[in-house]
Amino acid sequence: MPRSKKDKSPSFEQALSELEDMVETMESGQLPLEKLIANYEHGAELIAHCETVLDDARKRLELISLKPSATNTPTSVATSPANDSPSTPDNDDDEIRLF
Repeated sequence: MPRSKKDKSPSFEQALSELEDMVETMESGQLPLEKLIANYEHGAELIAHCETVLDDARKRLELISLKPSATNTPTSVATSPANDSPSTPDNDDDEIRLF
């Protein structure tokens, strides 16, 4: 049973594959004019879908690259007044005061 427009959109890969097949068929020169126009319209819809998927992927990648990693963010010991240990790297001033 063919997929209706209400069904889920094709994946990027499916849409791209369909576009490639459609272009190959259209370039063969064997289709009547009405079928060529219908394929062109459908191809334009598939291109718009692919562009939307790519744009969404770009936005997601930008968010990932801008988001600080929780494991790579240093925590400052100096902000904790209860910790006066001279062995922490942020407390170099404490070591100087000992001498």
